[in-house]
Amino acid sequence: MQSVTGLLQAFLLSALLVAPAFGETVKVSMTVKEIDLPVDNTGTTQRMWTYDGTIPGPVVRVKQGDVVQFSLTNDASNKNSHSMDFHAAIVDVLDEFAEIKPGGTKAFEFEAKYPGAFIYHCGASSMAEHISRGMYGVIIVDPKEGFSAAYPKPDREYVLVQGDLFREGTAVEDLLDGKNWVGALINGKVFHYDPVHDPNAGKTLQASPGERVRVFYVNASINDPVALHPIAGIWDRVYDHGNPRNVMEGVQTYLIPPASAATFDLVTPVGRATNNAIVDHAMTRALRGAISVLMTSKDADPKLGRGEQIILR
Repeated sequence: MQSVTGLLQAFLLSALLVAPAFGETVKVSMTVKEIDLPVDNTGTTQRMWTYDGTIPGPVVRVKQGDVVQFSLTNDASNKNSHSMDFHAAIVDVLDEFAEIKPGGTKAFEFEAKYPGAFIYHCGASSMAEHISRGMYGVIIVDPKEGFSAAYPKPDREYVLVQGDLFREGTAVEDLLDGKNWVGALINGKVFHYDPVHDPNAGKTLQASPGERVRVFYVNASINDPVALHPIAGIWDRVYDHGNPRNVMEGVQTYLIPPASAATFDLVTPVGRATNNAIVDHAMTRALRGAISVLMTSKDADPKLGRGEQIILR
């Protein structure tokens, strides 16, 4: 008969073999900058509040189970307090997400427990003003098991973040009522990737015929949902909140609430050049900036939609 010690050793070895691997530690740091930025394709500037000087802020990408060690610095030249609210984090709103004054730095960590596409944004008062001025971005948490039949590997990936453009100096009370709203920003600019409606637009999303294009779409608008539709196409798959378990197929238009996100797969036709317009189908927002053109051709830039080029600046 096997000894108790032998049984215990066998049990421990078996447990080690089936136990999941621990996630990695990912260090992320950002600096809040209050600066003038172009908000359209002609170079019109407006005072915006940003993470690292861009709208949206840097893309944070980790794997499910990773621990994010985050540090936020509020530049000493800024005039306002700021903070960080990661929707992928389970922490204390009064601790980790607390405001920091100009010149201050705050650090905290969290485990990325759920896969998906999540918004991050400033939670300082008034949150409506901080978000509408550009203080938002996306954190992508890839599933720990990687790609699968239910969540196939894409050929290209793009990040699109839709936000608001209000007239400079709009009061918080008017922001809450949607007054002085003048346009929809896509990655920081009106009609950023739409040369059809804005001849000054110098960028489009690109793909080759037959490719699976994955779009991580974040709604950073403070009041309104996004009704996302790929004109001249159908979403092959939609992953609610970007979680591979929350999958739907053959979707024409999908509603994304404010401060939320979803992941969309579009499979381009084989053997021909095509174009799609990824549009917020609410016409008020579509025709005031929320249209992005995906151009499919055999001459597509192989760098776009891959590596650092999943968000086009």
